Amino acid sequence: MQVKEFGELESAIMDALWRADRPLAVREVRETMTYHRDIAYTTVMTVANILFHKGLLDREKSGRAWRYWPRESREEHTARVMSEVLSGSGDPGATMLRFVEGFTDEEVARLHEVLAEVRTRRTLAS
Repeated sequence: MQVKEFGELESAIMDALWRADRPLAVREVRETMTYHRDIAYTTVMTVANILFHKGLLDREKSGRAWRYWPRESREEHTARVMSEVLSGSGDPGATMLRFVEGFTDEEVARLHEVLAEVRTRRTLAS
């Protein structure tokens, strides 16, 4: 399975929208995004439309412009991509092991906290 990754411009647009506390018009995305060169309004509009059709953004009409917002948080997106990587690997358990082996002691401690939180949530849900 191929993992969806953002191109440089897609990433800049998504970052601007993830930082925003409300839907943004393309003009606002262009003004607030961090990108290494000047980019045309129409280019940002085209890429935002592509991200919408990929299912990564939602949008609503506001006058003549579209306002865009992410369908999932940055954390939800990252978790989904990580899940796609694991399910696409030959051996998800071995892949997880290799990934976790690279953790610092602090990251291992945080992993233990997260696992305890997951267990608590599952217990409460059942």
